[in-house]
Amino acid sequence: MQVTETHNAGLKREYKVVVSAADLAKELDARLKDMAGRANIKGFRPGKVPVPHIKRIYGKALMGEVVQKAIDDQAKQVLADHKLKPAYQPEITLPQEEAEVNAIMDGKSDLSFAMALEVLPDFDVKPYDGLTLTRHVVEISDAEVKDGLDRLSGQYKDWDTKKDGAKAAKGDRVTLSFVGTIDGKAFDGGTAEDVPLELGSNQFIPGFEDQLVGVKVGDEKDVKVSFPAEYGVAELAGKPAVFAVKVKGIDAPKATDMNDDFAKKLGFEDLGKLKDFFKDRLGDELKNMSAMKLKRDVLDAMDKDYAFGLPEKLVDAEFNGIWNALLHEMGKAGKSFADEDTTEDEAKAEYRAIAERRVRLGLVLGTIGEKEGIQVTDQELQNALMGRARQFPGQEKQVFDYYRKNPGALIELRGPIFEQKVVDLLVSKAKVTDKTVSREELQAMVQEDEDGDSEAEKPKKKAAKKKKD
Repeated sequence: MQVTETHNAGLKREYKVVVSAADLAKELDARLKDMAGRANIKGFRPGKVPVPHIKRIYGKALMGEVVQKAIDDQAKQVLADHKLKPAYQPEITLPQEEAEVNAIMDGKSDLSFAMALEVLPDFDVKPYDGLTLTRHVVEISDAEVKDGLDRLSGQYKDWDTKKDGAKAAKGDRVTLSFVGTIDGKAFDGGTAEDVPLELGSNQFIPGFEDQLVGVKVGDEKDVKVSFPAEYGVAELAGKPAVFAVKVKGIDAPKATDMNDDFAKKLGFEDLGKLKDFFKDRLGDELKNMSAMKLKRDVLDAMDKDYAFGLPEKLVDAEFNGIWNALLHEMGKAGKSFADEDTTEDEAKAEYRAIAERRVRLGLVLGTIGEKEGIQVTDQELQNALMGRARQFPGQEKQVFDYYRKNPGALIELRGPIFEQKVVDLLVSKAKVTDKTVSREELQAMVQEDEDGDSEAEKPKKKAAKKKKD
């Protein structure tokens, strides 16, 4: 093998690799002899097939395997000899001319290919056992538990049928049958029978419920509305529609007594057990929010300490993922960059910065995790897979099959687990001070971070606010 370095600038490396025809022929001969000793071909005794005959039948296919193995082996050897840590799988460029390809496959020419890659940047890991962090915590008050239970009771209302002739008011539940039309023609999904609808719940198209306030049982009414521009069904989005509605029944909400009977209706022994359960759930939610905020503060602190060149291809891949999601989101909402008081170029610059931050932090956390010997266990990966499957009720088998057939996809599950374990390590080595805040304050801080407005990541937020980092 002959290797010539053709490019070395920054993180980019390029090499020209030549494997002699003699080396290819030697490997091919070994494969032909091995196959001849095992082949069972009609007209020949098992294991006694002449090598020239094997070559006539299988020579091209075997040569293809030889060439592929030579490329894989030599690419690995280049990395080892030059002590390179590639940021991604090296890109191999093979000859394209048919005559040159045929000459290689016929054993008449050397195999020559180009190999291009970017290496991982070399940087010194700075001390990370002196971080000063604030953990924002929320104390759960009895009033918060009561408010939560009141909201819960609203989801499990009992109803009393209103007297004949009574009018529907906001908060009442009306039972409807309707036929929806656009330009006089019924459309798919626009017809239903005996549908319960709580007025004021905003379950239907904006304006629909408001027009039913004041109706009585037996009334027939044309409800005129327009589908939102961002409606999920493209054929209906933004179009005016008329629903011919018939009112079948009207029920008024019945006051719910928060007592043991209500708790038992939800499967608890008594009201005390229901309160404990709700308080625990609320506590878990607030702990998760606090952990999200703390993690973001850790990442911000780490980001301030590092500035080094990044592999362009990794940044491009990260940027493209963010950018495509943004375009999809804006298209779904019918928004343009002008609507967000920015330009496409400005937005691209902002999101490029976010992509660079993500890649840089990924490399830093990866290096720290490697240094500390952090591993993701099979059980942790299995738990993550179970969690992913639960996100698709009824499709669990398809989810498991997908990951079983695509082992590389497991990296998507492993990454967040590894990152969180590194963050947990950094927190364990930091000086952490607890600060009590209100639920609303914590929610505001988490939302601010989701909008990308943390100290370390403050692009001029316009269109950028439409996509969470």
